[in-house]
Amino acid sequence: MADARTGQVTQSAAEVYEEFFVPALFLEWAPRVADAAQLVPAQKVLDVACGTGVLARESARRVGPVGAVTGLDRNDGMLAVARRKAPDIDWQLGMAEALCFADGAMDAVVSQFGLMFFEDRRAALREMWRVARPGGRIAVAVWAALESAPGYAAMTVLLQRLFGDRIADALRAPYALGDPKALRSEFSEADIPSIEIHTWDGTARFPSIESWVHTDVKGWTLSDLIDDEQYGRLLRAAQEDLATYVQRDGTVAFGCAAHIVIAAKP
Repeated sequence: MADARTGQVTQSAAEVYEEFFVPALFLEWAPRVADAAQLVPAQKVLDVACGTGVLARESARRVGPVGAVTGLDRNDGMLAVARRKAPDIDWQLGMAEALCFADGAMDAVVSQFGLMFFEDRRAALREMWRVARPGGRIAVAVWAALESAPGYAAMTVLLQRLFGDRIADALRAPYALGDPKALRSEFSEADIPSIEIHTWDGTARFPSIESWVHTDVKGWTLSDLIDDEQYGRLLRAAQEDLATYVQRDGTVAFGCAAHIVIAAKP
């Protein structure tokens, strides 16, 4: 079963996630997080909550054959896709709150759009800080406020109108750390002494409204919450309610901002 609170998806949803969500939303952010972590050849890098591995693959490209990248996730379905896409990367099943690595084992620790779903965010951040070596860096990306992604704000309103709080809240969950003050507090309470928060603008892109709806439902935790009849209702309503995000060529595009938090370990 999918779990909206922790962002956990089924095996079939993980396949859709890689095929549709990664190019639509996540691909453009991996180089930005890698830049923030200042990845260079020969480093050892840990990607926490790696999902299907888009950031781990970018990290591996940066550190080269002499370096080493480990991707860790709690979801077997995500890791199965990751292993198929990049068999040379070390993929491990595990929890962010209890990393199985020695103190200072990593030159850099990165995480992209996973922190908001951790069961204990502060424990996970302490673990990431612990396994980073002195002089190393951590770089963590989270989505900014829902209002900074107007397409998703409108989609959430539509879900609320059609299906109520439970389903709408599943789409609100990724934006739980959009407030920079709340985000800074998470790091402070995790005893990470000094951070920088950089907010970047991005763009969500889908081939069509139908593709957008398919991706949000079949590639996310909504896959277990919306049945076939509801899916049809949503698609019909989206064609009308979300038409403002359709470009002249029929594709969908709208802005979506994210925060990247950077900390250098003394």
